[in-house]
Amino acid sequence: MTDWRKNLAALWVAQFLALFGFSFNQPFLPLFIHQDLGLADPSQLAFWAGLAGGATGVTMMFASPIWGALADRRGRKTMLVRAMIGGAVCVGLMGIVQSPAQLVAVRLLQGAASGTVAAATALVAAETPRHRVGWALGVLASAIALGQAVGPLAGGLASAAFGFRATFFAGSVLLACGLVPLALLVRESGRSAGAPRRVGGLAGLRQVARPILVAVGVLILGQALMQFAFISTQQMVALRILALSPQSANLATGIAFGAAGIATAVASATYSRFTRRLGKQRFAVVAALSFAAAITMGALVGSVGWLVLAVLAFGFCYGCLNPTLSTMIGLEAPTSVQATIYGVSASALAFGFASGPIMAGSVAAVTGSPSVSMLVAAGGVAALGLLVALRGREPAVTAREAASEPAGSQQVPATQEAR
Repeated sequence: MTDWRKNLAALWVAQFLALFGFSFNQPFLPLFIHQDLGLADPSQLAFWAGLAGGATGVTMMFASPIWGALADRRGRKTMLVRAMIGGAVCVGLMGIVQSPAQLVAVRLLQGAASGTVAAATALVAAETPRHRVGWALGVLASAIALGQAVGPLAGGLASAAFGFRATFFAGSVLLACGLVPLALLVRESGRSAGAPRRVGGLAGLRQVARPILVAVGVLILGQALMQFAFISTQQMVALRILALSPQSANLATGIAFGAAGIATAVASATYSRFTRRLGKQRFAVVAALSFAAAITMGALVGSVGWLVLAVLAFGFCYGCLNPTLSTMIGLEAPTSVQATIYGVSASALAFGFASGPIMAGSVAAVTGSPSVSMLVAAGGVAALGLLVALRGREPAVTAREAASEPAGSQQVPATQEAR
């Protein structure tokens, strides 16, 4: 029997380092294209920033279901190691590109080769006792959010001191370091490694009951809308800060996204308290509508200070919404196809990751205003709230979860832990 708590702790460290490495430079792509790659025209800058920001999502959208199906058959840990290595190589390559087109090409490769979050999520969901899945995924999400918080802060300081290219090399090293706890401490049980269930993978989806597929489909579509709104807003906030405070854009961008990441980490670690009171479906609706309001605020304010506050607010809302949807998917999905479904989920997230920046960059290039793109993003996440409210459902396992874990209890019954 694997120790799921030890696995979770090791995966927390691995994902923190991975997202630290990815986000060390992610928010600064528009500034990197402007300053290091020499693109000065505002319309061209918005276009290439959107293209570079969305490129990883394009290839990830097609690769994720394949990696997920392989994880169900060959093991989730193997796929996570592959994703970490692929991410480290691609982030390092970005440090040597000489043109926006080369940057986009490497970002396309990164999308096909990485995917650490989906792989880690599937591994945690499979190895954790069912009634503790929500809590465990929240803990994992806090590592992701904290890495995304520390990365921009450290990246902003590092880019100001050493230049943008150094941040890509540093990010690659951080991803490589994340392999250490993964390789040494994470152990995968036979039931999640894929050996006893050859019926898993994409073919196994045909055996899943239709109501479950519909429920999961609604949640996955919601994830696409969520990521569309989040990543497009992130790209446009960097451009808004550049317009409002060009002299301190690097540091201000790092502070804004660092604060948002901290808020996301806090929300991810504490959201389950709210879902126990409101229910997961109702809480997801509240978080989505609050997310839309925060993005709207960011589109309309006229100072960097208020913009940072808006980014802080939408970071907190994202930290509530993301693990809630992920937990609902994990509780709905049968174990035999869980990694496959998380692969499809990652594909939907990748679609949002790809379409968000491309849409935002195109709208900003046409209108000359990043704020318009942010308002479109707010509409997308508001649509998510309505979708979950009208077509979503509360996972059936919630009643068993509540019965097996009294409020405030953190003890895991031996019969559940042995599953």
